[in-house]
Amino acid sequence: MPTPDFVRGGVRVTEHHGGDDLLSAGLGLAGLAGPPAPFAHPLSPTAEELRRRAIQTSWQGIADLGPLGGFGHVYGAVPNVPGREYQAFAWLPGAHAPHRVLLQVPDAFDKSRRCLVVTASSGSRGIYGAIALAGAWGLPRGCAVAYTDKGAGSGYFDLAEDSGVTLDGTRARRGRAMLEFEPSADTPRQGIAVKHAHSGDNPEADWGRHVLQAAQFGLAMLNQSFPDQAPFTAENTRIIATGLSNGGGAVLQAAGLDEDRLLSGVVALEPNVRVPEQGRALFDYATEASIWLPCALMDTRFDKTPMARTAKGEAPPAWVERCHRLHQHGLVSGSRVSAQSAQAYQHLRGAGWTDEALEAAASSTALDLWRAITAAYASAYMRRGPADMPCGFHYAAIGKGGAPGAADPAMRAAWWSDASGIPPGNGVGLFGGADHSADPTLPGALCLRSLWDDTDPSTQALRDGIDATTVKAPRASLPLWVVHGASDGLLPTAFSSEPYVQWLRSKGGHPLYWKVPYAQHFDAFLALPGFGDRHVPLLPYGYAALDRLWAHLYEGAPWPALVPTPAPTPRGEGALTPATLALPPTWTSGPG
Repeated sequence: MPTPDFVRGGVRVTEHHGGDDLLSAGLGLAGLAGPPAPFAHPLSPTAEELRRRAIQTSWQGIADLGPLGGFGHVYGAVPNVPGREYQAFAWLPGAHAPHRVLLQVPDAFDKSRRCLVVTASSGSRGIYGAIALAGAWGLPRGCAVAYTDKGAGSGYFDLAEDSGVTLDGTRARRGRAMLEFEPSADTPRQGIAVKHAHSGDNPEADWGRHVLQAAQFGLAMLNQSFPDQAPFTAENTRIIATGLSNGGGAVLQAAGLDEDRLLSGVVALEPNVRVPEQGRALFDYATEASIWLPCALMDTRFDKTPMARTAKGEAPPAWVERCHRLHQHGLVSGSRVSAQSAQAYQHLRGAGWTDEALEAAASSTALDLWRAITAAYASAYMRRGPADMPCGFHYAAIGKGGAPGAADPAMRAAWWSDASGIPPGNGVGLFGGADHSADPTLPGALCLRSLWDDTDPSTQALRDGIDATTVKAPRASLPLWVVHGASDGLLPTAFSSEPYVQWLRSKGGHPLYWKVPYAQHFDAFLALPGFGDRHVPLLPYGYAALDRLWAHLYEGAPWPALVPTPAPTPRGEGALTPATLALPPTWTSGPG
């Protein structure tokens, strides 16, 4: 059976049985929730060790595996699923860098109900970034699961060492093996290059094409896995697309580009999606949040909000300083922090932020996610390299005293398994865009915001890059379900899912939509003290939507015109219970 022509460098096939399965690499639920899986030799981990830890890191980054979270007891499971993996580098026409594709085929693949789940990593994560959603749901029921890192991932390139990541996750010098990402050879030999930010491809504009190519790769590898059952096609194999966050946006992009009708149904969780002339672009509201949220969260209404105050219950000094600096810039007029924070809060409310979103956004603000996201995305949209990121930002290994330095060899060896795809983290820092004031990050935040607000031709590349990410409408007959947390503070529903759903309905589409009360963006954060008390996880609602799609595709259940949104209650200080989630007990076709 031929390998697709978009694959370069061959396909790596590995067997996973016994203590090394597809879903948890043999760790099981307890191991996934535990400390990092060890490397026998930290400076030179094996491909098998890197894979195990990459799977563990991906699970911990997406799911609430804490003792109160209910995973494996109230919802979800991590059974041992033996099988094979097929992994390759796939290329879109004209791309500067590949996207990584992976197919997991369980030994118990159900040949009588051929099923291929296709997914894309959340955030900028590596290839296993959607395993807690797509793998956990699809593999145990006998589906094969195809993944793409959608042109992002953790294949960081160390410019000083001139090394990157090979197909099996180990590192190699330029020229000695095909690498996941390598910048041009004339790039200055200092700092760290990251594929999402520096490939020159604006990968977000191609997320949908990445997903469709992953589906095609999945069908081709099923042909190789089961030649006696070939060919596997969209006519005889149901292809279900699902993803979360950026992965949710990717499958919605794919739905709009699916002219060959590969997809049988789509379930998108908390998608980063932008529709024409509606909603708001992520870069727009993220740069806004980066500037205004630290001050707005000083308002007394957030005194009890998790991560909005120090461990002693005090106002973070940096956030107080942000209010002062906003006053100096003439952005707020109050003379006291109380008045300044109230004005910053009203500014955000006027821009469409809800109180629920603002409360949950305290976590993203405390963890400095807004700066990390906007610096990387600006570079991607403008197709910049590691030496000319906008606003003077750059990535480098963190040396002595927090200054740029040489990469720690053990951390570098583990970047592929441990890193999130966007620094800072794992020994790589985000530098530049700062001054020596008491609020050093504000200049960079204002500069990034100016790229959006400016009308100068020199910044048009950013706006063009964002426009290229606009989604297209899928065919009206495609079953499609959007599931989003009402308390999402990173991708607020008012800016993303709600405009998308309204837009589709205005065009004659019939998407299902759950705006889940008390769910926010990061299920993994629910294990943090005080945070999970106020929320419920979103993953179980994604699993439920996928269950209902399965019933429609394989059991003849009608696709409903409406499924009432569940009415969960906050988890509280105790453990999650089924009553807390308030999931519908059985499939219902809904009214009309």
